Amino acid sequence: MTKMKLFIGATLVVALVVLGVGQSKLQEPSIAASNDVMAPHFLVDPFWPKPLPNHWAMGNTIGVDVDERDHIFIVHRNDASQFGGNTEIGLQGGVAECCTPAPPIIEIDIEGNIINAWGGPVEGAPYTWPASNHGIEIAPNGDVWIGGNGGGDSHVLVFTRDGEYIRTIGMQGEDRDSNSQTHYGRVAEIAIDVEANEAYFADGYQNKRVAVVDVSTGAFKRYWGAYGNRPDDTADVTYTPGQPGPQQFRGPVHCAEPSNDGLVYVCDRGADRVQVFRKDGTYVREVVYNPATLNQGSTWDIAFSRDPEQEFIYLADGQNFKISVIDRESMEVLYTFGQGGRQPGTFYAPHSIATDSQNNIYTTETYEGSRVQKFLYQGVRPVTVRDRAPTWPADEL
Repeated sequence: MTKMKLFIGATLVVALVVLGVGQSKLQEPSIAASNDVMAPHFLVDPFWPKPLPNHWAMGNTIGVDVDERDHIFIVHRNDASQFGGNTEIGLQGGVAECCTPAPPIIEIDIEGNIINAWGGPVEGAPYTWPASNHGIEIAPNGDVWIGGNGGGDSHVLVFTRDGEYIRTIGMQGEDRDSNSQTHYGRVAEIAIDVEANEAYFADGYQNKRVAVVDVSTGAFKRYWGAYGNRPDDTADVTYTPGQPGPQQFRGPVHCAEPSNDGLVYVCDRGADRVQVFRKDGTYVREVVYNPATLNQGSTWDIAFSRDPEQEFIYLADGQNFKISVIDRESMEVLYTFGQGGRQPGTFYAPHSIATDSQNNIYTTETYEGSRVQKFLYQGVRPVTVRDRAPTWPADEL
């Protein structure tokens, strides 16, 4: 009997070792890279943010930005339709102890503490809250700009960081018109050029353009379409992988980010491309990423590294569930990280992306993802894994 126990025990040990090796091999991404390539690396912070108070739950989380104090602002959709009925928001429904939708704007500090939360429709307010919140930008003075991609969302709202209303830019309830100078068409995202005191609108889900306004007044300044063309809402914008892209933005026009050196990077999500312009709308170049991606496209949002040269671009790909780290000069992908999943460091439709002053990355996830994640900067290191690099420490895998 003793010999039998020893044999079984030894067999079990061997099996566990083999299983461990097998698991290790399964977790090793399949493509290795050259150590000559250097790029920023990141590990997920599974403890950020801290749990929300008041039995709050988050819906589709569709915008993130970081202010001058390294406070992270997110916008999510908190109407009841975004949740799983009384099973998820039973407190609001009066049938359970948990949960209830959090206010749509949530402010979090770099340690993960919830600092403030506000927003949403208010009866008798001098503004119309978006039918579908989309995108958030924090101005240098702390003002909060938000767009919307729902029916009638042809305007942008500006508030103080504490939620006091400042102004409406555009007119709510207008139809598509990519050549309008008075209203917009479901603005996906806003980005502010501090030096020029201008705000760039990725306009958007209904319109097919970039629009630029004055930050101080909201006054309309200029606009352009794909390749610097005049927008044409009647144009054929069919996208066929392997063929030249449409001469108009296919849309949604999902980001328009000015860089420190006078360029503007525009995400034409449905055509899997980023187009680069000068600030006056002069076309410079385009790059197509993951060109076989159909459905919702591959170019959802970008953020720059925080070095003065903004050497790297981080591209959120919500259809392929990953983040691409890109050399900004060549626009080549150096490597990607993340994969599909619900665990920390994995993604379900990564929608928006931002960086803080310490070069950490923040991502939000829409649909069932419904969360914000933080990825801690590990410095610039040799790239050893090109495709879907792990975001957990190697000794924890």
